[in-house]
Parts: sequence; structure tokens; C-alpha cells
Amino acid sequence: MVRTNDTEQTFIVRPGGSLSGELRVPGDKSISHRAIMLGALAEGTTVIDGFLDGEDALATLNAFRAMGVEIDGPVQGRVTVHGVGMRGLKPPQDPLYLGNAGTAMRLMAGLMAAQPFTVTLTGDQSLSGRPMSRVVEPLRAMGASIDTAPDGRPPLVIHGAARLRGINYSLPMASAQVQSCLLLAGLYAEGETITTVPGVVRDHTSRMLQGFGYPVTVSGEHNSTVAVQGGGKLTATHIAVPGDVSSAAFFMVAASIAPGSQIRLNHVGMNPTRCGVVEILKMMGADISVENESLAGGEPVADLVVRSARLRGVIIPPHLVPVAIDEFPALFIAAACAEGQTVLTGASELRIKESDRIQAMADGLQALSVDAQPLADGMIINGSTLSGSADTVPVFAGGQINSHGDHRIAMAFAVAALRAKSDIRILDCANVATSFPDFVGLASRAGMRIEGKCQ
Repeated sequence: MVRTNDTEQTFIVRPGGSLSGELRVPGDKSISHRAIMLGALAEGTTVIDGFLDGEDALATLNAFRAMGVEIDGPVQGRVTVHGVGMRGLKPPQDPLYLGNAGTAMRLMAGLMAAQPFTVTLTGDQSLSGRPMSRVVEPLRAMGASIDTAPDGRPPLVIHGAARLRGINYSLPMASAQVQSCLLLAGLYAEGETITTVPGVVRDHTSRMLQGFGYPVTVSGEHNSTVAVQGGGKLTATHIAVPGDVSSAAFFMVAASIAPGSQIRLNHVGMNPTRCGVVEILKMMGADISVENESLAGGEPVADLVVRSARLRGVIIPPHLVPVAIDEFPALFIAAACAEGQTVLTGASELRIKESDRIQAMADGLQALSVDAQPLADGMIINGSTLSGSADTVPVFAGGQINSHGDHRIAMAFAVAALRAKSDIRILDCANVATSFPDFVGLASRAGMRIEGKCQ
């Protein structure tokens, strides 16, 4: 079994610096997960370029290897998946360990619910504390037999030989993971599975299903209703994974708040259901140019040129919350450096991520002398009055931050050091490897003064 790195790692980030040069952030984690899953179930050989060689995506890859799928790589971002077809998976000898990968667990719950064998999905301590009832309950309504730990938490024991039937399900929250789980189960169900979400969510699953030749019906305002008919097949294809906009967000914020910065982020995924972070930063006054727009494997990509700018506080529009949900730790750092007040509401999902991101970020910001007030579903941040000044006016005090094992919390506070008075020491950073294996190296090459120490 592949387990998340148990070694304690601490980031020590010295204050100041500016960013320059051209960067290519790692491949999109959401797309990497889905490419392995659909490639494994396709007929033929699927080649994936730009695969994220991080612990979360590798957990998905190894889970399918454990079910008899031959997978070559990753070698320099290339993975070759020899598909076994919709009915070709074999029972694994052991529970499938998914580390810290909540996306993998929720999506695989849908796929495993229809297999002819029983499988157990488990994860690390963080994942074992995350709620799974929101996928388990609708799967049970489709006919799946699933046991959970108390309060609907992992491990999930999914009993084989379930006969699934399509359902018409309206999600109570805007969640791409829940919608994707049900659509993947719907591939095996009798009849049609229809999912409707309130608002905008990531559409990677429907795009990729179509890329593998599976018919998908998309309708409703903002493409909110997605449906599949069971009993079809997937045909192998080539997947070009763009750079992860969630990883790029840290460098967008870094270049925006560090005086004298200019960076180019190449081949970043610009899926309209994911790039709310770009819109929010532009609302705040960020200087971001979008260049060389194109399509890669059905996903829009572009180069982003980011220059330092004078930011201002904003009220985050409700329609941008679900399309920037993973980027708020970085955006909170931008808000602390902005003139005036930034208000986020409608983001209660942040409380059930790898950590309670609202409380973890509020605690960290307060520890660095920022006026941050956590709300039940967001945060109010009263920013600097000197943002964007030509000199390097510190916004953050130095100090020690507990990332609570959350990769996005750790990277966000590393960015904060660009405008800090003294060193920021960030504890429990090993899980950064789940989404951004060489964050320290890339950040250092760009101009941040960061080192990682293992203990």
C-alpha cells in the first residue's frame, strides 16, 4: 500500500522577495484522478500526458493497479493505462488505501458500487474524518449496499453484486464530487441517472466522459443538469492534463502582493467552472493577462502573466464561491494585503475540507497580526492600508503556523512571508506532496525564500 508521507515536514520562509520567470505548475489533480479511472474502464490503451505525480493522484493509480489494471508510468508526466473495459476490474486482495484523496474516495464509491465484488475504501487520518454520507445516501437510493464508520465516515465497505437503477437526484449543495460519483455509478445503472446541482460546479467529469466517447446530456442554467444512460462503453483516448489552476493560484497571489514581481504561468487550465480565482483577483485589482488561449484534450488552457499590483478589498460574489472553493486559502492572503475589507460568505464547505479551512486560516492570520473574523460560512478580513506600496511594507508579523496537515493552508502561509516582518515557520507540511510535490523547489526558483525541513 502507498501511504501519505508520515515524515514531519516544516516550512521555514524568510520575509521579502519578489517573483520572476516562467513557471509550469503540476498537472490538474481533478483531471488526473478522472483520467486514471476512465482510462482503466475504457476499451483500449489511454495515454495521459501532464499527469500529476503527487500522492493523491498516485493513490488512485495504485488502487486501479490493485484491481488488475496494467498501468505504465508515470514517467515525466506520461502514464499509459491499458483499459480492461467496464466489466474487467478484479477484486483487490486488500482494502484500497486512498491516502488523503477525498476526490478519489467519493468518485470511486460510485464506480465500486456496481462491481461484482466487495471492496473497502480507506484513507489516512484526515480523510477518515471527512463526511461521506452525501455520496453514500444517494448511492443507496440507487441500490448500492455500503457500510460506513459512525457518522457516515470512512472506511467505506461497498458490497458487490448490487443492481443499480438510475435516479433523478437534486443535490442539496453544489458539489462536483457528489455529482461525479452519481454519474459514474450511472454508467452501470439501469435506465437514466439525472443529477441537478444548485449553481455552478466543475464539469471535468462530463467533459471527460464525452472525450472517452460516452454520451452525456448537459442542460439547465449554467449546465446544472447532467444525465447519463447506463450500459454504454468507454473508448480509449489521449488526455492532455493542463496545469492545475489551484496550484497556480498561490503564484498568482504571490506575484500580486510582492512588489516588483512579474511571472508567466504556462499552460494553466482555464475551465470556466474552475477559474473563479482569476476573476476574484481581477476584481481586487490584480494585473493578470490571459494569453495563448487554446484547448487541450477538451479543456481550455492559457498562459497567465501576473504582475505586482495594488489590491483592494471586495465582497466575494456568491456565484464565484463554488468556482473558487479550493483557492480561498490563497485568496485570504491576498485579502490581508488588500486595502479595505474583504467579505466571504456562502462557503461553509470550507469547514469540511482537509481541515476546517475557515478556522485554520483565521487562526493563522490572527497569529500573524491580521484582523480576520471567521464566520460560520466564510470570513471577514480587514486588510492593509498600505497594499501595493512601492516599498516592501510588511503586512504580516512573523511567527509559527500550524497547517493542520492541509496542503493548501501550508502553501498559503508560505506566500504570506513575501510581505512579513520576520520568518514564518509552518508546521505539518508533509501533505503538500499530495498536490504539489516540488512546491518548495519551484517557489525557490521563482524568488520565494523558502526551505523545507524534515523531522
